[in-house]
Amino acid sequence: MTGASPRGTPGALGAALHGRFLHGLAVAPRRTAVRGPGWSLSYEALHERALTWAGALLRAAGHRPAAVAVLAAKGPHAYAGVLAALYAGAAVVPLSTGFPAARTRHMLEAAGVSAVIADAAGRAVLAGVPGPAPGVPVLAPDEVRAGSVPVDAAHALGEPLPAAAGDTAYVLFTSGSTGRPKGVRISHGSTAHYFHVLDARYDFGPQDVFSQIFDLNFDCAMFDLFCAWGAGATVQQVPAAAFRDVPAFAAEAGLTVWFSTPSTVSLVRRTAGLGAGSLSGLRWSIFAGEALKCADAADWQRAAPTSTVENLYGPTELTITICGYEWSPETTPGLAVHGIVPIGAVHKGHDHLLIDEDCEPVSGEGELVVTGPQMTSGYLDPADHRGRFVTHDGRTWYRTGDRVREVADGVLAYVDRLDAQVQVQGWRVEPAEIDQALCACAGVEEAVTVAVPAAGGDLELVAFYTGSPTPAAQLARGLRDVLPERLVPRRYAHLAAFPLNANRKIDRGALRARAAAPPGPARAAAVPARTAPPAPRGR
Repeated sequence: MTGASPRGTPGALGAALHGRFLHGLAVAPRRTAVRGPGWSLSYEALHERALTWAGALLRAAGHRPAAVAVLAAKGPHAYAGVLAALYAGAAVVPLSTGFPAARTRHMLEAAGVSAVIADAAGRAVLAGVPGPAPGVPVLAPDEVRAGSVPVDAAHALGEPLPAAAGDTAYVLFTSGSTGRPKGVRISHGSTAHYFHVLDARYDFGPQDVFSQIFDLNFDCAMFDLFCAWGAGATVQQVPAAAFRDVPAFAAEAGLTVWFSTPSTVSLVRRTAGLGAGSLSGLRWSIFAGEALKCADAADWQRAAPTSTVENLYGPTELTITICGYEWSPETTPGLAVHGIVPIGAVHKGHDHLLIDEDCEPVSGEGELVVTGPQMTSGYLDPADHRGRFVTHDGRTWYRTGDRVREVADGVLAYVDRLDAQVQVQGWRVEPAEIDQALCACAGVEEAVTVAVPAAGGDLELVAFYTGSPTPAAQLARGLRDVLPERLVPRRYAHLAAFPLNANRKIDRGALRARAAAPPGPARAAAVPARTAPPAPRGR
């Protein structure tokens, strides 16, 4: 580090997540911390901005805020907002400007948000929130307006507030089977353990440039930000337009660390971006959020021959990822189950079990349950705990809902889901939430949503319903009022009645088979292509 020491960089903040940024600040104060199309912020500039905004938040609240929402499109306001919320000693609640207003309202209330940092897009969402105003102060960095939190550098914090290991670092929302999103609390202690594991696993340094593809309300974005910032590296926002020619973008940006969902491999392949050596600048190629196919890993390795390809696995409740596996063209195919790259070994410091349907430990294959420092401190609503945790040997374990198989000593492979939950472009989707929203549409009596493979190997949501036949576009419009775009099915099929299995339950297997059938008179009607989701961004 050269020059004067930046303001507010104590030697350590204990377990605080934002202590990782302070480490990067100390290592590389004048290097770029984060950049995107047409903008860039150095570590020093981002630090000063976060201190100023944190001071404004504390003055507006009159006390240390419990939770601060960041409602902004990916850009300088969003990244600075995440850091400012942490500096103010609050739990950061990243929200998407693409979500319906009613859903946003629910998340603001469920998280007990004390203040909101919002750009123009975020303020437009807040303006459309139904019912009474949320009643929380709004910090609008790009606009001075009546009622907004005043931002004055004279009141900036001298240094970030500390955080205890048990304090909540962030709250993220996942799709919920009850028809509403579930808020997951992750503590500073959990993130401290997680990044300690990653620091030992990877050799990231100030010279690295990380891709930043995931939306900030997807926990994998925390990997991007705090792996990079903990090393003094640069975070490079990847705009949707970059997927037209990923090799050219990667070369121009100097990307050395790639992190995305496996769906991106198919997308890059379709744009002829996986030619031999086309991604030769990458040192690390990391995938998470969905099952990684061996064929996709092999194609990506050929395109990025000098990079290490890794498959990471983990639900939000276990702090971003809880397992990791390094791809090997020689040994991995022999360990793969159904052509899927193994998920690897559970992180050190944790215990895991495989259990049967009676929650009894089994060997070889079963549902994966994990306990340890990365496990969530709980959902915002205690009612959501039901069915997600199990007690064994006097300890609480998180049930992943994933069936896994031990394929080598300590090496696990994903087999399938035990419930109806699916991963769509990295988003964890509870079809029951879609079903409930569909049943609220005019004319719909019952609804069942299934996921089937689509072109390129991705999963596609298909909705079946009973009641009055309704145009697919009309149903999709109704769902967009209450669901994020990625939860809106692309195809719809009206049935006089649902098929039943021998137990007189809805035969989801039969519905999946029908959804996967080739085009024909019985195929579900599709919504016009313009409604398809954009390039994969996150959950």
